[in-house]
Amino acid sequence: MPHFIIEYTDNIKAEADISGLLEKTNNVLISHGNIFPIGGIRSRAIEIHDYRVADGSENDAFVHATLKIGAGRSEADKKAICDELFEVIKAHFAYLFAKRYLALSMELIEFSEAGTYKHNNIHARFKK
Repeated sequence: MPHFIIEYTDNIKAEADISGLLEKTNNVLISHGNIFPIGGIRSRAIEIHDYRVADGSENDAFVHATLKIGAGRSEADKKAICDELFEVIKAHFAYLFAKRYLALSMELIEFSEAGTYKHNNIHARFKK
């Protein structure tokens, strides 16, 4: 953990540079290696083809990010990391936001370790 998931409408794909956004958000999470183990960071994007925004009268777009983390981080740490991630998202999409209708959102999902299952040998690489 953490897992960072971006959902975005297909009408911005050509200009969105989603791989660049994933690199930027991973860098934020890596910079907080004291809070999140680097070997547990996962980022992915899901392009949405079937959607409707508002009344459907414009070519509206949206980007929604979800940060999923295990329980145990302080409220201050969670807020700082989410604030930083959302600022990165806003900066990344500033050009598109200025020229088209675009909704940006992000949520934090925190869950207990009970009910999660993990098998990961990537952590060992970062403990060397």
